[in-house]
Amino acid sequence: MWRAEIRHVSGEGDCHRCIRVRIWGAGKNGRALQADLLSKSWGTPWAACATDGSYPAPRDVRALVEYAMENGWEPEIRGGTFMLTESEHASALEVPDFLLTDRLRLPDAPDPTARVIRAFERRTTLAAGPLPKEGTPGPAART
Repeated sequence: MWRAEIRHVSGEGDCHRCIRVRIWGAGKNGRALQADLLSKSWGTPWAACATDGSYPAPRDVRALVEYAMENGWEPEIRGGTFMLTESEHASALEVPDFLLTDRLRLPDAPDPTARVIRAFERRTTLAAGPLPKEGTPGPAART
């Protein structure tokens, strides 16, 4: 069972959509898993908070569960919360449309804007494919 709440966090450059995901692997009395996911959406003429429609898919939740289980989450333990935090887990865990953030829990956590821009640019570059080698005509020249 899982729940995702739509929230927002402020950054230096913009407001960002943030989704708090809570997962119960052994019912509501078991140890919950919690992750605050920061949307990688960027580059619209309007504020991301107003236009971002990002929401975790079941594959994202599955990725969180698998990662957490490999890193010490024991859902059958009664009570408590296992947190996937930016400071501890962000370098090892990234789901396709989201980054982990601590900004929702800790207002003084690092500004998310630069991370969102880097992730958006990295995704955009990967989607465009590799750049042609120097001296090789690009796609427009080949038609």
